[in-house]
Amino acid sequence: MEQLYRGKQSIVFPRRPTVIAGASVVGRKEGEGPLGPEFDEVTPDGKFGEKTWEQAETKFQRTALELLLEKAGLELEGPDLVFSGDLLNQCVGSSYALRQTGIPVLGLYGACSTMAEGLLLAGAAVNAGYARRAAALSSSHFAAAERQYRFPLAYGGQRTPTAQWTVTGAGAVLVCAQGKGPVLSSATVGTVEDKGITDANNMGAAMAWAAYRSIRSHLEDLSLAPEDYDLIVTGDLGRLGSALVREFFGGDGVRLGERYQDCGIMIFDPETQDVHCGGSGAGCSAVVLASHLLPGVESGRWKRLLFCGTGALLSPTTVQQKRSIPAICHCVAIENND
Repeated sequence: MEQLYRGKQSIVFPRRPTVIAGASVVGRKEGEGPLGPEFDEVTPDGKFGEKTWEQAETKFQRTALELLLEKAGLELEGPDLVFSGDLLNQCVGSSYALRQTGIPVLGLYGACSTMAEGLLLAGAAVNAGYARRAAALSSSHFAAAERQYRFPLAYGGQRTPTAQWTVTGAGAVLVCAQGKGPVLSSATVGTVEDKGITDANNMGAAMAWAAYRSIRSHLEDLSLAPEDYDLIVTGDLGRLGSALVREFFGGDGVRLGERYQDCGIMIFDPETQDVHCGGSGAGCSAVVLASHLLPGVESGRWKRLLFCGTGALLSPTTVQQKRSIPAICHCVAIENND
């Protein structure tokens, strides 16, 4: 049997599963950002016609999946498997979105790394022949996340300078055994890292070390250098966290330069949108991947891209107990197939 692992924590996909489609639905604030024209649907408000923010997040996911299947030409026959997750307790946003679809589901919780984790698992399932088509689906909602992790919006709590703005939106991608589109070539499974950060409003700092460790491991396991990628994208560290990643690599004598970017910075305009350190949330990297990064790879703008989803693995209970915030980062290499 062919061994598909490399080094300590990386794997390869010799069958090169294809990402044949991506879809995204975002809120109005996200639609007003630099990537606004690239999203498939922008809603006029965060409620999306529902009674609660949590119900709205379910609708974001359901709509993203419907758009994905429509774009892939699978209206009557969905994927064999869906990997889905969100930030709500017990991932109820995903559960309610996928009920009554008849699609086999594996629920995930990786916080903001959920889309990268889902993409990695979808690629592994298709590469191994356990599915012909596997979808990755992830979402977040600003108001629902604030209610769960920090303060009710009506409280009017002041946001700290290091805080990030949870993206309202959902992204979905479909990985297939064959078809036209960008291909997955390798991936690195992250390790849980904890640098002792206890401030829930400084998640960029909490996640930065995990991003550095996973990217470095990916490069070492596969005998690569940063220059082997046209773009390395984390999602989502924001301005503070991404600056720390640059600093960590600088300590190794490695300058990432312009080839390194972050989804939390790309999605909002810091000059016109008050988001402090940038965007965050399980929907942030998901919508940027589905509607900006994948089309960029398919068009040839980037030949090789390393998508690195970062997640802060905290809960409301651990925050109240003043415990430190563990973090994780998963990396997936995506290549142009022309």
